[in-house]
Amino acid sequence: MGKRRCVPPLEPKLAAGCCGVKKPKLSGSGTHSHGNQSTTVPGSSSGPLQNHQHVDNSSGRENVSDLTLGPGNSPITRMNTASGALSPLPRPNGTANSTKNLVVTAEMCCYCFDVLYCHLYGFPQPRLPRFTNDPYPLFVTWKTGRDKRLRGCIGTFSAMNLHSGLREYTLTSALKDSRFPPLTREELPKLFCSVSLLTNFEDASDYLDWEVGVHGIRIEFINEKGIKRTATYLPEVAKEQDWDQIQTIDSLLRKGGFKAPITSEFRKSIKLTRYRSEKVTISYAEYIASRQHCFQNGTLHAPPLYNHYS
Repeated sequence: MGKRRCVPPLEPKLAAGCCGVKKPKLSGSGTHSHGNQSTTVPGSSSGPLQNHQHVDNSSGRENVSDLTLGPGNSPITRMNTASGALSPLPRPNGTANSTKNLVVTAEMCCYCFDVLYCHLYGFPQPRLPRFTNDPYPLFVTWKTGRDKRLRGCIGTFSAMNLHSGLREYTLTSALKDSRFPPLTREELPKLFCSVSLLTNFEDASDYLDWEVGVHGIRIEFINEKGIKRTATYLPEVAKEQDWDQIQTIDSLLRKGGFKAPITSEFRKSIKLTRYRSEKVTISYAEYIASRQHCFQNGTLHAPPLYNHYS
């Protein structure tokens, strides 16, 4: 069993980018090649910034991958007709978080849309929201179109107060994900926003001390050049890609820039931290429906939520 931690260990603020939906072909042998995916951590020599993972050396932030899960990544939300607000629907029986109260709410996604909308239209930023301001590690993800193609995803493993954290990573993920051009106002109607809060960090006893579809994992290892590297997958990734534990670990090593053959002995040297996440997604259409009282004659002439929290 792993050793429980309420929050991740103290470390520089890390930013993480999610990426792609193409499923790499993996084998369980551990000796396969997985592209030229490279990364580095603050304090190490810089390497090529490719595919899933990169580092912004100007800020000391480490970028990692998030492949989202779910049939069409459809939002689990409902409309409160009295208040016009969105709230999470109960989870189906037998699914994660079905017996606990979720911290993440659709209102957090609405706030992210507010921040982005006001930025793109040049309005003052919305006032602080009413949902909890407790600190959490978090991700903000943007997808677009019917096929929900990734458009930006960046987050942090350092716990941040939600009001400032969501505001910061809304704009960072929408405008500064180096894999994509900045989002524009013309793209707003096709967007989906997801907020993920990371919880229940635990030190695993070994590299297999976690469960596919339940835990996200973050690994630390020493590469073939003697440099410490890190990489992570959110909880959805392994299940969506139909990977077992070894395939997930090997893919994560390749994502972290490890290029040597992967052996059973090397896997045993990995330090693994497991965690869980809460996630909610809403579309721009659902966001607009929850903010109708802030619009005039169905046009976008006012910042949608600027007076909502006052």
